[in-house]
Amino acid sequence: MGLNYERIMAYRPADIAVSYGPRDCILYALGIGLGMDPLDSRQLKFVYERYGLQAFPTMAAVLGWPGRMTDPAFGLDETMVVAAELKVTLARPLAAADDLVSRPRIREVVDRGPGGPAIILAARDLLARDGTPVACVESNLLARKHGGFGGRTSTLPEPHAIPDGEPERVCDLPTPPNLALLYRLTGDENPLHADPERAKAAGFPRPILHGAATFGIAAHAVLRHLDYSVERLASISARFSRPVFPGETIRTELWPTPTHISFQCRVIGRNDIVLSNGLATVRA
Repeated sequence: MGLNYERIMAYRPADIAVSYGPRDCILYALGIGLGMDPLDSRQLKFVYERYGLQAFPTMAAVLGWPGRMTDPAFGLDETMVVAAELKVTLARPLAAADDLVSRPRIREVVDRGPGGPAIILAARDLLARDGTPVACVESNLLARKHGGFGGRTSTLPEPHAIPDGEPERVCDLPTPPNLALLYRLTGDENPLHADPERAKAAGFPRPILHGAATFGIAAHAVLRHLDYSVERLASISARFSRPVFPGETIRTELWPTPTHISFQCRVIGRNDIVLSNGLATVRA
């Protein structure tokens, strides 16, 4: 059975009640490598409640997530589905504890033709209990070899172009070998990130890091450039290019301006770009 376009487009999860607190904030921050320098007070405020705990901005990416689309009726082979892009837009900084409502939806499924992929465009709004917006999370999923189902061949927006020339700033952030095992506790328990046998079956020599964790590490580099001022980050987006293996060091290259920061990430040693077309918009 091939991809079922009508069934996917009809997928309307019910609103999801989201309640989180300090322990959730700390767990997310640890899951993207915050606190690797236990003497850096700027990082400690994300992982230690006595330093005026703050929620890391990209924690929005794990709040109210409806889960993977594993229902056989969708016609998706989950071993062929990978994260392609992620964007987090923040109406205001996340509180260290809050009660929110998540409203997920499927925006479109793009058909790249027989033998090509299908691209599933999903989004979810995070709303305060009074209905005011807090954040929006947009994610594109690439379903390899699922094209040719007769769906739309919509043209996607061109990705943000990274400036030519050398980056103005570089930020190297190490990842511990067990980071994927820690990050999975934020909600994404895909065995690809924990089970060596499942990773080998998918063509990887060992479990890989969640793309959303790499995204969070890039956001850490961006926020470090902003002196960890969470209120200045308005949005951040990037494309996933290649996998990261826990234990590798991620180098984020930044081209900042007063209103936005272009960035990309590569793995030191392999020199592979793992996150591309990055763009963060910045408040004054």
